[in-house]
Amino acid sequence: MKRCMELALHGSGRTSPNPLVGCVIVENNSIIGEGFHAEAGKPHAEVNAFNNVKQPERLKGATLYVNLEPCAHFGKTPPCAPLIVEKGIQRVVIANRDPFEAVDGRGIDILRKAGIEVIIGCEEESGEWLNRRFFTFHRKKRPYIILKLAQSANGLMDRNRESGDRGVNWITAPETQYLTHTWRSEEDAILIGTRTAQIDNPSLTVRRIEGRHPHRLLIDRELSVPANGKIFNEDAPTTVFNDLKDGKNGHVNFVQLDFTKPVLNQIASWCYQNNLQSILVEGGANTIDRFAKTGLWDEGRIITGQPVFDSGLATPEIGGEMMESYQSGLDQITIIRNR
Repeated sequence: MKRCMELALHGSGRTSPNPLVGCVIVENNSIIGEGFHAEAGKPHAEVNAFNNVKQPERLKGATLYVNLEPCAHFGKTPPCAPLIVEKGIQRVVIANRDPFEAVDGRGIDILRKAGIEVIIGCEEESGEWLNRRFFTFHRKKRPYIILKLAQSANGLMDRNRESGDRGVNWITAPETQYLTHTWRSEEDAILIGTRTAQIDNPSLTVRRIEGRHPHRLLIDRELSVPANGKIFNEDAPTTVFNDLKDGKNGHVNFVQLDFTKPVLNQIASWCYQNNLQSILVEGGANTIDRFAKTGLWDEGRIITGQPVFDSGLATPEIGGEMMESYQSGLDQITIIRNR
């Protein structure tokens, strides 16, 4: 099962709205085939694993390991559960049941009715973490929300700025910039607030690595961010949540919200309705603080760099349970989750 999850990760950033899935087929204690779901709309992990079996006759009586319940519905590809039955698999070991309403136990039922032994819950917790975006989207009917921030060694997100002082105030090492662009490529959307767009003028695209650009989300109540801002370039679509208008202007989408009601919940609802499974919140401090205080977040990624500022903007308190901590160049990366 751990090998299934290793394989599944090869699809990171390309499978949404589908989950990350890996599959391993074992016969007589030997792996005879393995595969993973590489991209939405392309063959599923089970199909790729079957296609990699060099001796198909060994499938009769083999055991199939897969980290998520095999699908039971026709989407862009045929269902996998009937295919497993057809191939003569004797036993199927699954990490997690699929919460997607078109599956949700139906795949397991197909297998068991065909006389296949089904074991569920192998490495279940690891499988939950692997597909945390997919599970959150279908169980909570909202995107998985990641709060990402960079702070100085003494806990400040930015130095004090004079009026008119613009541009990115780099805290992180070059190695970490590659890492953060990898993070961007793995999420469906990336979000910032008005001040960050005005001061840093970010493009919010993936440039340091090869990968897809996330859908850019901007909270700009009064539409005060200049039209020539980098966030409006044509590299990726942009949605602006505001208080003034709805409508589209090319690749820029304007969505009017009711700012007398909880704005973040409205954004989460819009993302769910538009099939965006995850959001990377990149700033600024006020926007991150709002998510943190409402509890509307799932994961925090805190980057602590080497610079020390005499004074500046304090890092918001996020809280949560630490999952892991590691080095990226000279920077310290801390991953936490909301419990």
